[in-house]
Amino acid sequence: MAYRTIIFDFDGTLADTLEESRQIFNRLAPDYKLREVSAEELPALRHFSLKELLNHLKIPKRRVPGLIARGTSMMRGNITKLPIIQGVDEILPLLRDRCDAFGVLTSNAPANVDLFLRAKGLRGHFNFISSTSKLTGKAKHLRAIRKTFSLKSEEMLYVGDEVRDIKASKKAGIPVAAVTWGFNSPEALAAETPEHLISSPEELLALLPPV
Repeated sequence: MAYRTIIFDFDGTLADTLEESRQIFNRLAPDYKLREVSAEELPALRHFSLKELLNHLKIPKRRVPGLIARGTSMMRGNITKLPIIQGVDEILPLLRDRCDAFGVLTSNAPANVDLFLRAKGLRGHFNFISSTSKLTGKAKHLRAIRKTFSLKSEEMLYVGDEVRDIKASKKAGIPVAAVTWGFNSPEALAAETPEHLISSPEELLALLPPV
């Protein structure tokens, strides 16, 4: 059965926000008595699950919502200047022609996503932008999207760059395409057995043959 609705994660999947996120985290770290993260650490951190990452950086779970809220607010001032993942802007219009709806489900702020997509000339391709303030809350939102669009699970595809995206999709019973150009490493993603493991934006087109 063909995918009718494609839902994208934002950070690391559509937008290259990793370095901006690292810098914002380091500015917030003193307020939460956390250590800063160096650029040299990032390759090793790509192999960590969310739980492992929080433990490694000694971030209490109770601090996560506050960090997300403050971090996404700080990102807003620079969001339109951040780069889109190379090649994504070229394949999105082609992919959109092959399905009924596009959406975004992210832990970032909807306003940030909206500003970014408008700056890149891509906002018109997307039917909705949904957000969750919980790092592990995406499964609930994916099920809600399925009901809103009256879709069967197999008619949806979530595209994300993290292990937690795969876990959320599996929990919601929805197929997932894990992209290797974002935060988590190809090895970490493959270990979670996503339906699709994608190494370049062009490979997404192969998942939806032209109608």
